[in-house]
Amino acid sequence: MDKLVCATVAKVLGAFFYYSPNSQIVQPLINPLLHIDKLIDWQNRSLISLQCQTLMTEISNTDLDYQFSLLFEGQGDMPAPPWGSVYLDQEQLLMGESQERYRQFLQQHGITLNTGMNEPEDQFGLMLMAFALLLEKNQISIAKQLINEHLLTWSSNYLECLKNNDISQFYQSLAVIAQQYLLMLSTL
Repeated sequence: MDKLVCATVAKVLGAFFYYSPNSQIVQPLINPLLHIDKLIDWQNRSLISLQCQTLMTEISNTDLDYQFSLLFEGQGDMPAPPWGSVYLDQEQLLMGESQERYRQFLQQHGITLNTGMNEPEDQFGLMLMAFALLLEKNQISIAKQLINEHLLTWSSNYLECLKNNDISQFYQSLAVIAQQYLLMLSTL
């Protein structure tokens, strides 16, 4: 897979996992997301095309921002917390040891994530965007290290939770696409 296309897919997915659907950052990425099935040679193109159809149906859902808020910002119990430390650390809390290791990894490699939001760095969408940044800087081995040592260690649990949420079909489909994308990355 071409590294720039791979980075583009990571940025698009990362943005939708991090920013509200009506944000100025996400709005220009709607069309690429709805046609993400054509951006790369997916292992299961029919599954991805089916998810894109669901995304097209759901993108105009007026409750999408509310669904995002429930799933990513937390209003009560979160069915699928998007932070690695929740899945990796014994106490299942934010800002745990795994998040600290990831922060050190980012600092060691000169990666600064400045989104203007106060958020632990091990948020799923942020990690995809950091991966894309490394690919764009041609730091392929460090990008693979990020995926293998910091994202794949917990992402399957997270994405399964998100796929099984009863709040949003949009984010269920997004989780399926992200699972397929990470499956492709794990074979690189």
